[in-house]
Amino acid sequence: MQGVEGKVIAITGASSGIGAATARLLARRGARLILAARRTEPLQSLTAEIAGAGGEAGCVATDVSRRQDLADLVALACGRYGRLDVLVGNAGIGPISPLDELRVDDWERMIDINLRGFLHGVAAALPVFRRQGCGHFVTVISTAGLKIVPNQSVYAATKNAVRTVSEGLRLESGPSLRITGISPGIVRTDFAASMTDPDVRAKTNAAMDEIGMKPEAVARAIAFAIEQPEDVEVGDIVVRPTAQA
Repeated sequence: MQGVEGKVIAITGASSGIGAATARLLARRGARLILAARRTEPLQSLTAEIAGAGGEAGCVATDVSRRQDLADLVALACGRYGRLDVLVGNAGIGPISPLDELRVDDWERMIDINLRGFLHGVAAALPVFRRQGCGHFVTVISTAGLKIVPNQSVYAATKNAVRTVSEGLRLESGPSLRITGISPGIVRTDFAASMTDPDVRAKTNAAMDEIGMKPEAVARAIAFAIEQPEDVEVGDIVVRPTAQA
């Protein structure tokens, strides 16, 4: 299947930011969507918006740190449409801070959502993709793992772990599965809301206001990877503001 139209696509972290922008774009291009996020009210609102514009979407409350929630998400897509073509793993948090502050709870949350959440998606979707003989993992990673900077070491570590597992999955996937990593730079989202350090949160919000790109830029990169012919795999895309160092 080439292009986006008709593909069954599940998106985690779909209630806002990159996930919501991706859902709107893929819906306009004819995808059949299952949207997932922890926050049910904005998720349901987005689903209704897409349906009202003539698109096709369902949704389910999902906490990616719980393996069963990802299993339920994939089961919903397969139960409704008989298949799952693409899993867009976008859910993630970034409560970054200096290591000296010892915000161990924040470290564990990043590991649970950013890394375990990704692995839970693989565990849920990979058997389905194998049975189908095709499937596509598209995972939103980060430029944070490409350039290590102060305050982001644990966050970058979770993202680089995802990057490593993704490459291993690509090597093991064979000729019928596609693996894509999308690494955005600074994006204007509510990313800073998870940050418990007030100074870091303020600086992050200032950087987003100053040079952050719109989430739609990342959505277009995701759509580009998905719409390629089945025998073409886009491995990695880095998309960042031109002004970002």
